Amino acid sequence: MRHIITGGSGFTGQILARKLLEAGNEVVNFDLKNYTDKELDKKSQYVYGDIRSREDIKKLNLRADDVVYHLAARQFADAVPKRNRDDWFFEVNVNGTRNILQEMVENDVTRMVFFSTDMTYGMASTCPVSTDHPQNPLGPYGRSKVEAEKLIRGYQDLNATIFRPRLITGAGRLGVLGKLFRLIALNLPVPMIGNGMNHYQMVSVEDCVSAAMLAWQKDFPRETYNLGSFQPPTTKELLQAVIKHGCSKSFVVPVPSGLIKPVLSGLDKIGLTLLYPEQFAIADQNILLDCNKTIQELGWAPSCSDIDAMCAAYDNFMNIKKNP
Repeated sequence: MRHIITGGSGFTGQILARKLLEAGNEVVNFDLKNYTDKELDKKSQYVYGDIRSREDIKKLNLRADDVVYHLAARQFADAVPKRNRDDWFFEVNVNGTRNILQEMVENDVTRMVFFSTDMTYGMASTCPVSTDHPQNPLGPYGRSKVEAEKLIRGYQDLNATIFRPRLITGAGRLGVLGKLFRLIALNLPVPMIGNGMNHYQMVSVEDCVSAAMLAWQKDFPRETYNLGSFQPPTTKELLQAVIKHGCSKSFVVPVPSGLIKPVLSGLDKIGLTLLYPEQFAIADQNILLDCNKTIQELGWAPSCSDIDAMCAAYDNFMNIKKNP
């Protein structure tokens, strides 16, 4: 049995590969770039390939006993264009998913883990949010993941476990967090959308990987699961904790949502994006996922708090700055 990770060189993919290798498994990384970790490169197989190309996927020579962890995706951490964002996200997140699914079916591969996102829910009408909450995404990234989920569920003989994680954080995570960490490292004020009394749940990358491992051990249940931390702090508490951890002189500056959101929207429209609409629209909302189904059916539980995971991410950011 081979454990094939599409997008295996990414933030979550490298940690998943390491855990699978530690468990004695054969790991194949399908990506446009190889691992940055030399040990992973030595211990696993790398197949150069673009998920948008069926010909590239054929290089994997899929076999019936293979399992696929489909992580390859375009995200907000990438160079998102100002226009035609739906097409840009769909090119990889939907069409790429279609390609890997078709290649799996042709080779009788029936087991998969897919990482979707809680952004498929959009603005939550209930809290906490269960997996049967309506999917009304606020933007192109969430819409692309909804369509990818539909493609996966369209194959009746496919045992695919779908995870919808909150914002994934931990050592190595940058993206939107990199902007926050730069402010803290420079001892600058940290603007906060709203009063910060809302609970903005996250999930550590290690806990996402443990969920994927459990799905494999449970033989890939054909179910959808939420992934989020226990008892997340308020946004204000979270930001203040990272500032304190970093021994920074930064301080949190609450900005009224009604003032800052139109400004962020305007900046995004002219190509000076600080945050994307899918990010700032919910920044002042209580965002809590109901993970009881994940706990009960997979035996999963988050092991890391949001504050610990964010502090680990900050420490990693500072280490990169010191040792580029």
